[in-house]
Amino acid sequence: MKQIIINADDFGRHKLINRAVQIAYEKGCLKSTTIMAGGIAFDDAVSTAKKLSNLGVGVHLTLANGNPILPPNKIPSLVTEEGTFYDNHAAFLKRYLQGKINFDEVRAELAAQIEKVKRAGLNLTHVDSHQHLHHVPKIIDIVLELADAAGIHAIRISDTKIFEGEFGGIGQFIGRVGLASLAKFAAHKIHAKNFLSPNHFTGIVAGESVTENFMLNLLENLREGTTEVMLHPGTENSMLKNFCQWEHDFEAELNAVTSPKVLKLLDEKKIAAVNFSALRANDE
Repeated sequence: MKQIIINADDFGRHKLINRAVQIAYEKGCLKSTTIMAGGIAFDDAVSTAKKLSNLGVGVHLTLANGNPILPPNKIPSLVTEEGTFYDNHAAFLKRYLQGKINFDEVRAELAAQIEKVKRAGLNLTHVDSHQHLHHVPKIIDIVLELADAAGIHAIRISDTKIFEGEFGGIGQFIGRVGLASLAKFAAHKIHAKNFLSPNHFTGIVAGESVTENFMLNLLENLREGTTEVMLHPGTENSMLKNFCQWEHDFEAELNAVTSPKVLKLLDEKKIAAVNFSALRANDE
C-alpha cells in the first residue's frame, strides 16, 4: 500500500498561507496542515479549517521565529526583550546549548499552544514543530508528554534526505546532517511511546521549494507505506517573502500540489492522498 500525506506547515501564520491551504485542499491533493497557535491569522485559519471537513489539522508547535501564547514575563528564557521568540532555530539552539533555556517554561508554553488549538474546536490529528525543534533532546520528551495528555498520538519525524534537491553548500549540508541525527534520536523515543508517524519523510528543508517536477519524480518512485511531504504553500510570493523574511517560493509549492499532472499521476498510480488520521486506521 502506498499513501501520501501532503502537509502544509504554518497554517495561521498569514491569511495568504491560509488561502493557499484552502486552494490546495479544494483543487489539489493536500489533506493535512499544522496550525500555529501564535499566528496573526489563527482565527482565520480555524474558520477555514472548519469549512474543510476532511482536512486533518495538527499543531505546529513553535519556540522560534514566532509569537508566544503566554505573557513574556512567564517565559523569559524563551523570548527577546520585545516579547517574541528568537529569530530562528539557530538562535534558539545557541541558547539551548548555553543552558539558557528553562524547560518548565518550554512545557508551559507548548501546553498553552495545544490548549488554544483544542479550545478552538479542532479535532487534532498530530503534532510537528516550526523549524523542527520538537526533535531536540528534552524538548521531544515534553512534546510527547503533552501530546499524550491531549489525546494526540501521531507526530512528524523529519528524517530528511541529506542530498535531496540542489546542493546548497557546506552550511546546508551540516544543517541537514544535524536534523537527520536529531530525527533519528527522537524516533527512538517516539516509537517507544507508541506514537504513530509516517514511514517516510520528504520535502526540501533548506529553503528550496517542492516543485511540480519534484512531486512527479516522488510519485513515480514512491516507497511502500505512508510518505509525508512537508510544504509551505502560499499566494503572493512578494508579500509572504517580506512578511516571513524568508526567500521561499510559496507559490511554486501551491502549484505543485494543484498540478493536473500530479493529480493525474496520483490517480494512475492509485496512491491515496490522506491525512495523519489514516495512520490510526492502518494501525488497527
